[in-house]
Amino acid sequence: MTVRFLRIASLLAVAAFAATAHASSAAVAGPTGLHGFLLRADEATSTTFQRTPSFAWNPVPGAVRYQFQLATSSTFRDNGVLYDNAQLLTPVEAPALTLPWITGSPHSLYARARAILASGTSPWSAPYGFDMAPPPPPTPISSYPGVLRWTPVEGATGYQVWLIDVGKFELVRTNVLDEREFYTFHPTLKWAGTVRWRIRAIRGDVFNYRVNGIPVAPTGAWSPVYSSTNPAMSTGPITLTGTLSDVFADGSAKAPAQRQMPAFLWTGNQTTSGTPAELFRVYVFTDKQCLNPVYTSAVVGSPSYAPRPFGPLQTPQSAAAIQGARASYLPDGTESGNVMYDGTTVVPTEQTAAASATTTIPGDVPSAPGTTPPPSSTPSTGGTVAGGGGGAITVAGKLGAPVSLWDTNWPESGYYWTVIPVSATVLGAASTNVVAPGATKGSAVIPVLDSSNFRVGMTIMIGSGPSADTGTITVIGGGTITVAANLANSHVSGDPMVSISSFVVYQDLELPQDVCADIKHPERVQRFGIESEPSLTTAQAPFATGLSSTGRLVSAVNTSQFYGQPLVAWTPALGAQIYQLQWSKKKYPFVAQDDPATKAKGLLTFSTSAVLPLGPGTWWYRVRGFDFNLPSGAQQMGWSDPEQLVISRPKFKIASSGAKPKFKLVP
Repeated sequence: MTVRFLRIASLLAVAAFAATAHASSAAVAGPTGLHGFLLRADEATSTTFQRTPSFAWNPVPGAVRYQFQLATSSTFRDNGVLYDNAQLLTPVEAPALTLPWITGSPHSLYARARAILASGTSPWSAPYGFDMAPPPPPTPISSYPGVLRWTPVEGATGYQVWLIDVGKFELVRTNVLDEREFYTFHPTLKWAGTVRWRIRAIRGDVFNYRVNGIPVAPTGAWSPVYSSTNPAMSTGPITLTGTLSDVFADGSAKAPAQRQMPAFLWTGNQTTSGTPAELFRVYVFTDKQCLNPVYTSAVVGSPSYAPRPFGPLQTPQSAAAIQGARASYLPDGTESGNVMYDGTTVVPTEQTAAASATTTIPGDVPSAPGTTPPPSSTPSTGGTVAGGGGGAITVAGKLGAPVSLWDTNWPESGYYWTVIPVSATVLGAASTNVVAPGATKGSAVIPVLDSSNFRVGMTIMIGSGPSADTGTITVIGGGTITVAANLANSHVSGDPMVSISSFVVYQDLELPQDVCADIKHPERVQRFGIESEPSLTTAQAPFATGLSSTGRLVSAVNTSQFYGQPLVAWTPALGAQIYQLQWSKKKYPFVAQDDPATKAKGLLTFSTSAVLPLGPGTWWYRVRGFDFNLPSGAQQMGWSDPEQLVISRPKFKIASSGAKPKFKLVP
């Protein structure tokens, strides 16, 4: 009989916390101990958070599952409910939504939970009140000439920098911004000696579970006005200083790897032969011969360069425009007329096609697509608006160009970079003739006798008199010139083609491969590495919270085993926009298991916590971020170290009472 009773007890494991089979919902009290936290339920109690917290409460005997709600009203009026989930199998919750900055007296946000029993529901818990306060604005930290640098804000997805004297805003996802506006075409103390600026942090908006649709500000508070000062622009041979983000690296093997795309720093303004210049371009290569380029900067006049995802300065394209630029700040725009020393056309990485956000687990095809969001309401800040969850999400908003680089195994492998001086040469009028077979009406390709004096971006006139066409050159090569718009008229061999405006060529004064090969000037090339920051999932013990095998709410500090589905949390990774969470039955090889809800290999989330859908056994989990500064399809950052979790079955004892045995969880 004992064996049969044990088998029956095993079958009842899904109802492990039913104190008796006849428990009445009327006799059960509501949950107690409801509170919020960021990493573990046993951390210091707080009622103010800077990002959406997780929640936990004490288990209720007889609970089959739990319901959890968030609201802006302590009475949980219908139109104040922000979030509602009635499918929780353990007394923990990680809401996947962004909460508004909101404070009250004493509080403006409230949470509550109740148990769902076999025979009904328990009363609601007492409301837990809390507030959401924005983090303090970033503050300046020590920097180098030509670079603004500030403290990273935990959980920020980007920063908006207000250049007060220029009157414009720049969006970046790192903690550095070059001062190109202040130096370009006027590298003097009058223009670049003092830079006034303000800054605020940006956060993504996960809206898909906000039931009442309350709006959320994507930005924190503006900082006070900061003033940064610069010395006079240095002259002499160019010497590389190093790379700078949250750390400084001088190029030596002992220097730290950068955790995000850095700023590049140098002194001097002359080529190796002594030719001075007022403009510069940074190149990054994978090889020390500088033959395999992976990054090309915009043209800048500052002694520094930091990538911007939303484009370079609009470079002047005529002699008059250059003169105008010497008396004003250049706006953002496009570069034209960029060529290397050998005449090869150069396109800055900042001007390449915008990146696409990772929205599904790489290499996986989830079965449940995310919710399609409304259009972004904050394109000027690049704020991420997101929806969906699990195996797929949706992202709206402008990501900008992919201006970061892939991880390396520093110092064994890394990148090589150099700075090349650039000249701005104004070209005069250019002319040639159309050659046979001519260009037909409706065509955009024109065969020409000589294209050597023409440049992409030039405005030209083809033909003469009433049958003349004008156009902007888009492609030059193979004895032809291609214009942006189709011709309105046909043009025969001998028809003239002339430029109708001056044009500026921004040409490198050296070849990168020559500079890198010059053993007499080792100061012109330097190495650096990038190792993206993995999320932190542990501090002596995993950031995990759940039920112990004896039915108590515990964290991983106090137990090595959990019953049911635990909640895990992690610290925000520098530069991460979203996160991927995976779990495996082995640490090595780590083989990701399917999420039962989506059949995807893990889940994607904008949050920094999640409830793991694990069954009994020993499990390992890991987390990584995705950096939208990286190219489309390759935005994965480094994995955290795998952390172990043991999910145990509940313990039972058999209590006999008359002829019918009863089964009770061991307290």
